[in-house]
Amino acid sequence: MAGPGKGFAGPGESGRAAAGLWSRDFGLFFVARAVAKLGDTMLPVALAAGLLRHGYGAGAVGLAMAATAACFASLVVFGGVFADRFSTRLLMIGADVARLGTQALAAGLFFTGHVVLWQICVIGAVNGAAAAVFQPGVASTVPRLAADVQKANGAIRVAESGAQLAGPAVAGVLVGLASPGAVFAAHAGTYALSALCLLLLRLPPAAPGSRAPSLGFKRDLAVGWREFRARTWLWGVIAIWCVLMITVTGPTTPLVAVTVVEQHGSGAYGLVNSALGAGTVVGGVIALRLRPRRMLRAGALALIGFAAFPASVGAQLGVGLMVVGAVVAGAGTSFWAVMWATSVQTQVPVDVLNRIHAYDVAGSLAMLPVGQALAGPAAAAFGAERVLLMGGVMVLVVCGALLSVAEIRGLVRVGAGPAAGSPIPPLPETGAPPPPPHHKKPRGQ
Repeated sequence: MAGPGKGFAGPGESGRAAAGLWSRDFGLFFVARAVAKLGDTMLPVALAAGLLRHGYGAGAVGLAMAATAACFASLVVFGGVFADRFSTRLLMIGADVARLGTQALAAGLFFTGHVVLWQICVIGAVNGAAAAVFQPGVASTVPRLAADVQKANGAIRVAESGAQLAGPAVAGVLVGLASPGAVFAAHAGTYALSALCLLLLRLPPAAPGSRAPSLGFKRDLAVGWREFRARTWLWGVIAIWCVLMITVTGPTTPLVAVTVVEQHGSGAYGLVNSALGAGTVVGGVIALRLRPRRMLRAGALALIGFAAFPASVGAQLGVGLMVVGAVVAGAGTSFWAVMWATSVQTQVPVDVLNRIHAYDVAGSLAMLPVGQALAGPAAAAFGAERVLLMGGVMVLVVCGALLSVAEIRGLVRVGAGPAAGSPIPPLPETGAPPPPPHHKKPRGQ
């Protein structure tokens, strides 16, 4: 893939923050991401406790959550077009303000006891739409705030993992001491704090020539898709990731929950789940220190560790070994996530980065509900333990597939030498000059 040239997010590019990670502006963005993640992980507890308390069942809880996920997945690609054409900071602030309003409204409904399912679903749908506007801008914000993109992604990953560990516990305490409405109010507060941090944030100016003129919404959307399709390492990872979603990630969450609770109790499941979260913190810390030359190859090797999670549960090992497997799995997936995010943010032209990140997010999530829907029928046909064991095997298959694609395993980190693949020239209509030529393959291949 093309390395840093004009319009590419390479190190030393004008518009990039000065060397060093913990600047005032990166600190503000770091806090914004951490508190938003804290609030997001509180929401499932609030929805479950609140709807069950008002006489609704598990199906209603799932419907309310699905309203958010469906709107996000269906609109995030359009959010990427907006993020490449307008101020990402203002779009993110607007999305946070919208979610502040919806969660404050939800808190009011639960406080007053006037809880109607369709209203909660509409609120969830608006939240999903706002998240679709917010998320694409994250991709281009990180490289503009930090010269060391990998370290920035690692730090954010650690913060989000810590928030993910704390969120459900905080929500549980608030439900116990107050009410589900209090959790929604706190969630609204996290969006208020995130919006404030982003309001105080000052992004450095974009690099000259990094934003091509708009060709119209439909054409901009098509350009993003063309750029996405033109990078084998990019669409190749997403295609392989869809297999992981269907065969492993989708079935694992519900089947692990049912299997561990039935065999060892809810306390053991909470311990295993916490271990998975602790592992993601470990993986983020490791990603702060290790700087592999071929990032996706290293990430794919680390991702092998994810097999330990479904396999340890499917093999009916003791709780202690399940905890170890969860830590290893969390560390592997977290390290992969940092390697992947950094590769996308540094290898993709700045003027289409948000759109490509949106295609990445949409593609990664597309098959998750399919895997979740197949979990029940597969468990009924083969047994939950066998499905989980097969999930462990499929992790190895997926990692093998990632490593078998030359463009994926050979992609060289920006700044470490020529990157894999030939450069992709922009469409003539964008008016941007083509990047400087590079060798088609990295040295040594």
